[in-house]
Amino acid sequence: MLKKHEFDLLNLFLTDKTSARLSQRGLAARLSRSVGAVSGDLAALLARGEIQSGQNGYEVTAAGAAAMEPYRVDNAVIMAAGMSKRFAPLSYEKPKGLLRVKGDILIEREIEQLQAAGIGDITLVVGYMKEKFFYLEEKYGVSIRVNEDYYKYNNTSTLMCVPDLLKNTYICSSDNYFPENVFERYVWHAYYSAVYADGETNEYCLSCAPSGRIRRVTVGGRDSWYMLGHVYFDRAFSGKFREILEREYPLPETKEMLWEDLYARHVKELDMEIRRYPDGSIFEFDSLDELRLFDPAYLNNADSRIMENICRVLCCEEKDIEEIKAIKAGLTNTSFSFRVGENKYVYRHPGAGTENYIDRKSEAFSMKVAARLGLDDTFLYMDEKEGWKISRFIEDVRELDYHNREQVATALSMMKKLHAENVRSDFDFLIWNKTEEFIERLKETGKLEIRDFDELYALMKTVKDAVTSDEYAALCLCHCDCYSPNFILDKTGKIYLIDWEYSGNDDPASDVGTFVCCSDYTFEEALNVIRVYLGREAEKKELGHYLGYIALASYYWYVWALYQEYRGNAVGDYLYLWYKNSKFYAKKSLECYEEEKNEK
Repeated sequence: MLKKHEFDLLNLFLTDKTSARLSQRGLAARLSRSVGAVSGDLAALLARGEIQSGQNGYEVTAAGAAAMEPYRVDNAVIMAAGMSKRFAPLSYEKPKGLLRVKGDILIEREIEQLQAAGIGDITLVVGYMKEKFFYLEEKYGVSIRVNEDYYKYNNTSTLMCVPDLLKNTYICSSDNYFPENVFERYVWHAYYSAVYADGETNEYCLSCAPSGRIRRVTVGGRDSWYMLGHVYFDRAFSGKFREILEREYPLPETKEMLWEDLYARHVKELDMEIRRYPDGSIFEFDSLDELRLFDPAYLNNADSRIMENICRVLCCEEKDIEEIKAIKAGLTNTSFSFRVGENKYVYRHPGAGTENYIDRKSEAFSMKVAARLGLDDTFLYMDEKEGWKISRFIEDVRELDYHNREQVATALSMMKKLHAENVRSDFDFLIWNKTEEFIERLKETGKLEIRDFDELYALMKTVKDAVTSDEYAALCLCHCDCYSPNFILDKTGKIYLIDWEYSGNDDPASDVGTFVCCSDYTFEEALNVIRVYLGREAEKKELGHYLGYIALASYYWYVWALYQEYRGNAVGDYLYLWYKNSKFYAKKSLECYEEEKNEK
């Protein structure tokens, strides 16, 4: 086992041939040690036969090479599975690792730097737009593994794809840019690269012992060294980390973690040092604005159709598009805000797979109707084929409060205004038909193993038959997603009805049903919503009709939520809420129909 200073000396001889001719004073300067200490290390290495003195200076012998073998880097894993949602809009079109920065594609530059350091065994773990990385296998001789859970879990799922590869291993991110090659053929100890932050930072900050061992990791800090860039696992670290990862990964909270969070939880067990780098050694771009500062070529040519779309609609140049900021992604779309001149806008990008259940032509038709009726005048432009949309940005927006009587009354009047217009679209929604479509998709997955599913389906089918055959059944253009987040208020209190993706011809009671089923209303509050919407008390059978559509809306969104959960989009408490409301309002509806029948 080599001592650290002996390793440094041997490593210098192996990786820098010019060092062999240096004097002891020159070696001391190169290694930042005293001449006496270097002299002692040379004497020890010569005595053990690990170096020898020859005509060309010091040479590493076979014994020296063998002594360095435990420190040889075995391989590298490049994590390239994530979606990089914050890097809007470029990450909507290609993985961040495939961006070209100062002439080089990020992941290609990283592969080439690893190979230049003598590391030939490189594995890419891909997920999002995985097919765009496949060419690298032939071009560079790398291996590829696919993380099928990339959209469900955090990057712990990426390391779970390669536990067998964790040895003396570099763990890299595909989107880092290193001006100079940071990789080495031999590494003494496990480390995490770090750079210094002056002032406040929200990054993962490191507290270390004088030896450099990382003692604690905290999210956020001040005047601190923080994690950035590549990581090196040595065999001792890999063995312990792999054991922890495989033991704790089945826990839901672990799957949601970054692997760094798992490391921080077990930092006392996992021996890792800090590797400090000067400013300008490692770059990671969290936004297009940051990338533009580093590579001015992105000011006018981001090689992005999204940017081209914005320029065409708003008659601007790419450099005019500023302050791009990702908006928290919804379950069906991703969006970002941006500024052009004095005005702010929102670009909505359709989510992958939404073309299977959202008709963008129908949405575009409905948006034009909504603008004409004054229900949503934020709408500027929508591409009917591709589904992208540009709208005005509303400052200080807040969503409707289900328990604010004035706001609820306004929202219900907006719904009734749409229904009273009696517009007929070329596109149907028909909530029961859409429910059946999702059920078929769920059956195709083989995951529909719910004990009372058939029983609930039979109950809902009875309700559907009742509400579609009574005299209150009608069809006209409906929003079909009328719940509080889609009724937004600006700072003046004006309400907009947004997000018309699901719109189409349906029974107006379906909109009322969705409004209620997504709330925390009591039964009495639900009855009041129906009363306010109608402007009067409902007749018994009419009440059964509206209650039935609360049940059908609940059931539709319950089945929709099951499908979303299967695809890895967590729905949260809504899933149980919709399940309960399906049963409750179905029974209340059928009671009304039965009472009306008995009264005759």
